[in-house]
Amino acid sequence: MLAHQMAIASPMVKSDMVEAQEFPHLSMKYQVSGVPQTVINETTYLMGAAPEPMVMAKVQEALAGGGA
Repeated sequence: MLAHQMAIASPMVKSDMVEAQEFPHLSMKYQVSGVPQTVINETTYLMGAAPEPMVMAKVQEALAGGGA
């Protein structure tokens, strides 16, 4: 939900929510093994319901060009 709040607050953020079982091609593309899974800039992944500080750390990692 934090991603959606960020998208509402800034036109520079885009947020989508996808039902993994209804879109198996996206599940395979992003290697979804559990939900929720957050993908940031196609390079940085966050598995599970994470607290806001952890999500923000991953956003900063993605913006710095990191990934994992």
